Amino acid sequence: MTETAPDGLDEVYDSEQAPWGAARREAYANDQDSPDALIAVTAPSNRSKADKDPAEWLPSDASCHCAYAATWVGTKLRWDLAADEAERDALLGLAEEGPATVVAYEPAP
Repeated sequence: MTETAPDGLDEVYDSEQAPWGAARREAYANDQDSPDALIAVTAPSNRSKADKDPAEWLPSDASCHCAYAATWVGTKLRWDLAADEAERDALLGLAEEGPATVVAYEPAP
């Protein structure tokens, strides 16, 4: 097993609302205060996901899609990251599939 953050670092750079300094990037990369910061996955799954957002990649197990989307959105909100139109559309579609799924997050320090 390997671990992956919902948002890869390349995705974060693409999603920054304003450029982050080195300290903020390091805080994101080492975020241990969020239970969703790292999710154990197989190495092939981690490689297939790479830095793709939910418009480009979803877990192979469709029963995980709503929880994955909620974790993704929680991470975006926690770190004040933007979503492009394709990503937003994909997330809205996933929200329709899991209307009872709750997005939980605390803003990052």
